[in-house]
Amino acid sequence: MNISNKITLTAKKVLKLEAEAIAKLADYIDESFEKCVETILTIKGRVVVTGIGKSANIAQKIVATLNSTGTPALFMHAADAIHGDLGMIQADDFVICISKSGNTPEIKVLVPLLKRKGSKLAAMVSSTDSYLARCADFVLNANVEREACPHNLAPTTSTTAALALGDALAVSLLEARGFSSTDFAHLHPGGSLGKRMYLKVEDIYTQNEAPRVRANAKLKEIIIEISSKRLGATAVLSEDGEQLIGIITDGDLRRMLNKYDSIEGIVSTDIMTPDPLTIDASEYAVEALVVMQNKSITQLIVTNSGKFGGFVHLHDLLKEGLV
Repeated sequence: MNISNKITLTAKKVLKLEAEAIAKLADYIDESFEKCVETILTIKGRVVVTGIGKSANIAQKIVATLNSTGTPALFMHAADAIHGDLGMIQADDFVICISKSGNTPEIKVLVPLLKRKGSKLAAMVSSTDSYLARCADFVLNANVEREACPHNLAPTTSTTAALALGDALAVSLLEARGFSSTDFAHLHPGGSLGKRMYLKVEDIYTQNEAPRVRANAKLKEIIIEISSKRLGATAVLSEDGEQLIGIITDGDLRRMLNKYDSIEGIVSTDIMTPDPLTIDASEYAVEALVVMQNKSITQLIVTNSGKFGGFVHLHDLLKEGLV
């Protein structure tokens, strides 16, 4: 067997082993898991997640997921806890301790100290007969048969299982709280995911010019308006300037040249596209993006209380990171 084939087989074996381990976790979701979630929902404090070694790395990720989905959480390294960091835990906090064996020396020192604090304790363990599991109020069963490491030593399958179980916990809490996409956006205002949920058309379109011509505007005026405002289009308004009746784009001008032998005397209504697509200023910016993508256009007229307001351009959405 050549080296390439061996690499491929090894990678597939690891992924298969870890996938099977995660699938088996579904059988371990029991009353203890349910009670754990229900208790966390009632606490006045935070969820403190702790562990040592690779479990500490998993704990940090679970903390990040909990915080981003509406459950206040913080990370405490198990080794640092017995050297002063235990002071961050309050009686109203809920502690989740991650340990594959549940029998490491640091855990055996830490658990009695946690119990004295009066905090509720959940054990996320592979061994449900361990010291940690026996002392905990709740057991989150993350049992795995073996590591993906060929020597059954390096934490691989066990850390993947703990990570997946942490996600199951966080999402269960999210669902139970009724945590919405709007709530998510409030916690992620700087990212593109958050912007999709809170950024509105009215937040960005006013930065652009608002090109417009009247129904009887002549060709020179139309071209000057489109080129000077640099949005590739102009709105066409009724003679009294009150009603939006059409749009003229760069493409309409090119099609006009093919359609007419003489362009003398041409006015807006001769070349405009009537009843143009619009979006209300109060709509989310991502809705404007959906319309542009579906219609293969790069600009969209914005209306405000039914009146012409301006334009939102694809470049605006690109700049905001929505694309």
